[in-house]
Amino acid sequence: MKILIIEDENELAESIATYLSHEQYLCEFASSCSEALDKIQLYDYACILLDIGLPDGSGLTVLEKLKFQNKQDGVIIISAKNSVDDKIKGLQIGADDYLTKPFHLSELTARIYSIIRRKQFNNSNIIKQNELEIDLLAKTVTVSKDQILLTKKEFDLLMYFVGNKNRVISKSTLAENLSGDIADMLDNHDFIYAHVKNLKKKLTEAGCGSYIKTVYGTGYKWENNDQNIS
Repeated sequence: MKILIIEDENELAESIATYLSHEQYLCEFASSCSEALDKIQLYDYACILLDIGLPDGSGLTVLEKLKFQNKQDGVIIISAKNSVDDKIKGLQIGADDYLTKPFHLSELTARIYSIIRRKQFNNSNIIKQNELEIDLLAKTVTVSKDQILLTKKEFDLLMYFVGNKNRVISKSTLAENLSGDIADMLDNHDFIYAHVKNLKKKLTEAGCGSYIKTVYGTGYKWENNDQNIS
């Protein structure tokens, strides 16, 4: 899952990204309002870590833009300002959480997970669809109680499909969520076809229903009209 770190303190941004990469998140960076606005215009993120005090303006501008575009990216304000007014204004505009510097990276990770779980998976740790069960905390996938082994890319792909069930998703969108903004520099997105093919093969061989549908000329869709969440 993609995280956007909007932070002008490079050392802090790199520290956050290094920690989150060990938690299997894909991180991108923006060090100014203008760069952040360009990023959110082009891409969607599971969560955005937003510093309010940026060199070319307030990070609240980014929040206002997200609200104007009706985007659903999760947002955590991370700021040295311990002002109640800033916190209230940010939450009123659309932020999901607020964390004051300095903070523990383990707490930040827990808050990111909580926001993603609430926004994409109805606040559940376990996703069930008929014979398929996904444990978000353990990062395990079972079909009829038998665990199947997925690569990190395959697991991320599955999570993106399930989190966007019944939506047609283009190959370019999948490429962005698996590879970040470097996807724009790739000649093609054939690697997406390979990952989807491998994921479908593993699920099918384990006895899972055919939930990944190819929408020819467009992309893919995860069909689910009866998802159980516990």
